[in-house]
Amino acid sequence: MSNWLDEVKFDSNGLVPAIAQHHQTGRVLMVAWMNRDALQVTAEKNQAVYYSRSRQKLWHKGEESGHFQTVHEIRLDCDADVIILQIEQHGGIACHTGRESCFYRKLTPQGWEIVDAQLKDPTTIYGASAKVEAHDHTQAEQVDVLSHLGRLMQERKKAEADSSYVASLYKKGINKILEKVGEESVESIIAAKDYAAHASLENKHDLIYEVADLWFHSIVMLGYFDLDPQEVLDELARRQGLSGLVEKANRSQEA
Repeated sequence: MSNWLDEVKFDSNGLVPAIAQHHQTGRVLMVAWMNRDALQVTAEKNQAVYYSRSRQKLWHKGEESGHFQTVHEIRLDCDADVIILQIEQHGGIACHTGRESCFYRKLTPQGWEIVDAQLKDPTTIYGASAKVEAHDHTQAEQVDVLSHLGRLMQERKKAEADSSYVASLYKKGINKILEKVGEESVESIIAAKDYAAHASLENKHDLIYEVADLWFHSIVMLGYFDLDPQEVLDELARRQGLSGLVEKANRSQEA
């Protein structure tokens, strides 16, 4: 039996493009390169390892950011020159700009428009050396995550069930939505117990990832009742004696 790696058509530089795709939603998160060693290590460890052309070495995704990628499946296209990885993105951030996906700009009649929220400031991930284009720092492009999600829920409620994961939840009704909130609550508890038992970097990011899932599905639930996530923040601010407007202004300044 021949080595499966021999069937991959690497280019003249010994590389093949690799597309990382969310294993549940199907969303394309990033595109990188692999050489033979990177592909072999990825298959052996079930963790995404790429080849950095700029640094001329293997690059274990998450080695700096902690945003590792667990690989569920590896596929090869019909021409044997493109790899697709079905992955779970730990930390929920694949892009170096702090977003879920590297494909966060959509073409509109006015040009390229940023449509994905920046989930985390890159400097808090990579430090002062974060290589982020200047346009990612402009105030005009800052997206309030909660406001973005609130608008997204209203859009998904009107969409066809097969158009997105959230739209399908809304079509299935409140019981299915509450079931997901329950599932994510349990998974957050398990992740917290794992982190308490062994405070590793991977367990830390697993906990953050699961809590993000729980918050997200809670926002889906709020959207079912046409409630804006800001109302929850307003209630938390009230308990702390801080007005909702001041709280939101503080978040904008921190962003």
